[in-house]
Amino acid sequence: MNHLRFHEMPGGRRIAFRFAKGADPALVFLPGYMSDMAGGKACAVFDWARENGRACLCLDYSGCGESPGDFADGTLSRWQEEVLELVATQLSGQPVVLIGSSMGGWLMLLAGLALGSRLAGLVGIAPAPDFTDWGYDDSQKAELAAGRPIFEVNPYGPEPTPTHPAFWADGQNNRLLDSEIALDCPVRLLHGQQDPDVPWRNSLMLAERLRSDDVQVVLVKDGDHRLSRDGDIALLLDIIARLPRNPT
Repeated sequence: MNHLRFHEMPGGRRIAFRFAKGADPALVFLPGYMSDMAGGKACAVFDWARENGRACLCLDYSGCGESPGDFADGTLSRWQEEVLELVATQLSGQPVVLIGSSMGGWLMLLAGLALGSRLAGLVGIAPAPDFTDWGYDDSQKAELAAGRPIFEVNPYGPEPTPTHPAFWADGQNNRLLDSEIALDCPVRLLHGQQDPDVPWRNSLMLAERLRSDDVQVVLVKDGDHRLSRDGDIALLLDIIARLPRNPT
């Protein structure tokens, strides 16, 4: 990847990012919960964009990866603000394809709604909109509603996965699946049917909620949540390459 850079947000936040100039539409990769732009899918997308002359932006949300800050302060609204700030300052009005992994798939919908006519497409990888609702049981929700964080076993690392009350409350205020999602751009959703974290049928539900007529769902029967095997990444890059460049 290109040299790591930092963007200074109003209020003192410093957001780490990598950017490659290139042709439209620009690709913007949004990592998942507690993930960052050093992950395999983000790096693969960035490298593909450079090889194919496409503009590409990768970033770490505040409190994640190379971006300083306290993860406990992170919310969808806060991270959406950071995404939109980087898009506004680095992409100079270029149309944008948002690529969101897991939680990033929720964030891409929220950011896409805010981008309006600049949004050229969406690619969701095991997208997880509304997971603050369906991803927790009643006792966990009660703890979070009372202002107490919860901790769950992390299958991807040694430390437990925290959910902080502010993140959960903000997520509940940003749910999208209860009504039509007013996006009309081409959308591609990639999901593994062996995903233990985000049910693959959620992608079918999301496809129904999207107003766009150009929505395709690609299921990988033996795919897990991360979809980071060589074949999975090759499929993702093929989906990106085939996305219409000038959607009408």
